[in-house]
Amino acid sequence: MNPLLELIDYHLQRITFLLLACIAWIPLIFGTSLFHVSGLLGGAFPLSKPFSDLANHCKSSQPITAEEFHERQQRLASTLHHLNASAFIAEPGASANYFGNISATAWKLSERPLLLVITPVLVNDTQIEAKVSILTPQFEATRAKMLPIPHDSVEYIEWPEERNPYEVAVSALTIEDKAYLDESARLFIFNGFQKALSNVSVAPSAPEIQELRQRKSDTEIELLKCANEATLLAIRAVHKKMTIGMKESEASRMMSMALKVAGLDNGGCLTLFGENAALPHGSGSDRVLGQSDFALFDCGGSLHGYVSDVTRTVALPKTKVPSEHQAIWGDVLSAQTVAARVAKAGAIAQDVDASARSFLNLTGRGAYFTHRLGHGIGLEGHEEPYIRGGSLDVIKIGHTFSNEPGIYIEGKVGVRLEDCFYINSDGQSIFLTEGIGGQALSPWDP
Repeated sequence: MNPLLELIDYHLQRITFLLLACIAWIPLIFGTSLFHVSGLLGGAFPLSKPFSDLANHCKSSQPITAEEFHERQQRLASTLHHLNASAFIAEPGASANYFGNISATAWKLSERPLLLVITPVLVNDTQIEAKVSILTPQFEATRAKMLPIPHDSVEYIEWPEERNPYEVAVSALTIEDKAYLDESARLFIFNGFQKALSNVSVAPSAPEIQELRQRKSDTEIELLKCANEATLLAIRAVHKKMTIGMKESEASRMMSMALKVAGLDNGGCLTLFGENAALPHGSGSDRVLGQSDFALFDCGGSLHGYVSDVTRTVALPKTKVPSEHQAIWGDVLSAQTVAARVAKAGAIAQDVDASARSFLNLTGRGAYFTHRLGHGIGLEGHEEPYIRGGSLDVIKIGHTFSNEPGIYIEGKVGVRLEDCFYINSDGQSIFLTEGIGGQALSPWDP
């Protein structure tokens, strides 16, 4: 044989061997068959782009504008002035993100404080302006100045390593009255300012300040709508690709991929099959989906910082769900519907929780509803206020909550259904997923 042809033949044999070796390793790497990997990635070979129909749902969504950030800062300054307070102080996180576009991702927390400080400045008898300052480690000042803070004139207060950062902040700012710290600030930050402001009251955020972030603007609600719609569409898309015999880990990977294609960041899904779902926040066991099993998906991601949270308990077309489990699913849906009707502007949070719980008590299954009905949602997946027993919080226009009743019978079955809702300008509750159908219709139609 021609030496050149021999060389080509040799390399072709090597390539063939490597391809076969890769295929043989697939079950070991993914814990599944080649067929399931193909399904995981979007269908039978040759691979097509997976979940491509989800790609454009939130394409037109835009982040919060600089103008809206300025409005937030002004409202905060006016609120501080009304409370006779000199400053609001926050670490990178949800509140600093809300008022200054500084998330915990943009600036990781460490033992060296970087703080957003907003103070009210009285321009004249009727006009109050927000002054925005950043307390930053001196050696990190250049990086701090790269943060995209939406304000025309940010003051940077640099503290050197040999100085007390809280004393540096106090010497640079005029804090004569009380100072409010964001309620999520770490204890050593609170203690540092208490010592540096020995003659001034230092307290966690007042309810009036917390309410600024709790009650969402129309822009925020639109972002939350799109994030939650995309999440539900991803669940529906994965549901169509599921098969009896697949593992929890396979379905979880499918969900992560679908959420990513849908345009959400940090997407993930608690995935529990059969009796594993009886532990509301269980970690699963990589259980195989059986012929009579429900599959529970509790999923979320973020869109321009705003978080989604949707839960569906589903069955496949060939699933033979026991009649008792179907009845449980129907009771959970009815409890969710009852709560949605009670939730409106002026309602008390504990009464909304009690409405779902009372309904499930009538069915004889109330003892198996073991957690609160809902939580606030926005820049955080779980935030104040909460819909729970004992809460006297009043529901107001602009509030956003989850509505997620569940029944959990350990060792047998777990069912949870979750849609988030907002209170519109008429004071009525509207599901954030309403634009794509809202609540689940059945285990087979999520």
